[in-house]
Amino acid sequence: MTLLAIETSCDETSVAVVQAGCVRANVVSSQIALHAEYGGVVPELAARAHLQNLPPLARTALREAGISAAALDAVAATRGPGLPNALMVGLKAAQGLAFALRKPFIGIHHHEAHLYSPWIRGNPPVADFAAFEPNVSLIVSGGHTLLVHVEAELKHRVLGSTLDDAAGECFDKTGKLLGLPYPAGPDMDRLAEAGNPAAFAFPRPLLHEPNDDFSFSGLKTAVRYFLRDHPQVPQDPAQRRDLCASVQAAIVDVLVGKTLRAARRIGVRCVTASGGVTCNRALRRDLAAACARAGLTLRLAERALCTDNAAMIGILAERKLRAGHPATDYDADIEPGWPMA
Repeated sequence: MTLLAIETSCDETSVAVVQAGCVRANVVSSQIALHAEYGGVVPELAARAHLQNLPPLARTALREAGISAAALDAVAATRGPGLPNALMVGLKAAQGLAFALRKPFIGIHHHEAHLYSPWIRGNPPVADFAAFEPNVSLIVSGGHTLLVHVEAELKHRVLGSTLDDAAGECFDKTGKLLGLPYPAGPDMDRLAEAGNPAAFAFPRPLLHEPNDDFSFSGLKTAVRYFLRDHPQVPQDPAQRRDLCASVQAAIVDVLVGKTLRAARRIGVRCVTASGGVTCNRALRRDLAAACARAGLTLRLAERALCTDNAAMIGILAERKLRAGHPATDYDADIEPGWPMA
């Protein structure tokens, strides 16, 4: 089966070609520079950029894969969740292509696709589902933080989700308070590497609560009040690094602690992690160390597949079609707030 997939849920346009579990092409166009001057994603600008970028990216993906559109067996796209205008661009383009080719179309849940990105490995990337095992999966991105029990391939249940600010939002918003450019997460990661994570004490929200949910708005507020009471800290390079390290440590402690606790409670022997924040070096390092201590296998999504990408959309769409899941209607609408069951 050869399938073309499109991802336009937020501010990255991506097109991939997947063939028999192998990612033959995966091209991504980032909009970071476009939105940087506004300090965040502007939905209308994102949609316009998707409209501009999608046709040349699709041609590039097909050319890199060495196939023609006529050779496709199916077309997939992210249906939700995400920014409505951005989702609309990719979904309608994919539906139109599938209709013109008289091929099946399948709409994919963005977060569900993240669940399977840690199983995509190698160069070229191949979905290693022969190694699949039940796991607790941490999905941590700019707008969402989720814990999911993946009981079997294509079977999962959500354990906990974001009650207010997600981890990525906390990184970006606290970084903005420090005067870091958008997106602040990578700069906080870089500065924190040379800082002391124990320099300043910040809360670890919900870490010891008997649930699997996440809340980072209180941490963001704590940083705001800290900066109000210690205005000199951001002006001193060493203290600025310490502050980044201390905030990062609070976020990572919560993510790692709750993930490991859920894995132990459920009794799985494998933990996976994906989403843009999984690029963070401290999170990857601390999660690996915690899993090693607990005797758990850890599968981290490769950095290129942590952020939004069409490869994971295509891999999941192919698995669903092979498993006999029905195609999505050509006129199905977007699902901006689509919950993951």
